[in-house]
Amino acid sequence: MAVLSTPLKTQAFLRNLPLFRELADEEIELVAVGTRELRVKRGDILFQKGDPSRGFHIVVYGQVKLMLITPQGDEKVIEIMGAGQSFGEAIMFMDKPYPVTAEVLVDSMLLHVAKDVVFEEIDRDPVFARRMIAGLSRRLHHLIIDVESYLMRSATQRVIGYLLRPDHEHDESGGQTLVTLPASKSVIASRLNITPEHFSRVLHELTEARLIEVAGRSVSILDMEKLRSFEG
Repeated sequence: MAVLSTPLKTQAFLRNLPLFRELADEEIELVAVGTRELRVKRGDILFQKGDPSRGFHIVVYGQVKLMLITPQGDEKVIEIMGAGQSFGEAIMFMDKPYPVTAEVLVDSMLLHVAKDVVFEEIDRDPVFARRMIAGLSRRLHHLIIDVESYLMRSATQRVIGYLLRPDHEHDESGGQTLVTLPASKSVIASRLNITPEHFSRVLHELTEARLIEVAGRSVSILDMEKLRSFEG
């Protein structure tokens, strides 16, 4: 039976993701048939807490925040998803509604992979199933690290840890490391479970200690080793 063709760029992007990297061309084609391109604008809501899950999303470019709204009406950012990252797999397998809301932070392009296509590939290929499990396990590991950070580390240590994350955009030049914050300071503060005011105070403290310089969303790390060992 002939397989419907899809844009080559979708197939090429899927092929380069760790989850799909070992699939044959015809298998990538089958996944791509069940994949939709979504071009979304800043402020768009991909799904609300309580909506049914029909697959999972992959960020081609842009940023999406996963968040909860507290009973008091405050926003709590759970994660900020960037290029190459996926979200929604666990809920898809549990066949439960989304426990969070996903809001687009900047104009973005996403891929939505349909649940039926994923389940068919899992039934056909145990290696694919193991890769899905590995991806979910990494996500769980990161959540455990986050909880440990909230309970055991000070706000200053959390901010430093965030600045030193290896998955951030870094520019090494002139003996300094330039980190571009992926979102507004209020969003990052919520992600670190501190108030925006506290986040600003920590950045000011690190600036006063001559460890960083801040200009908008750009943070220059002046001394990586001293920042890593700074206790406040």
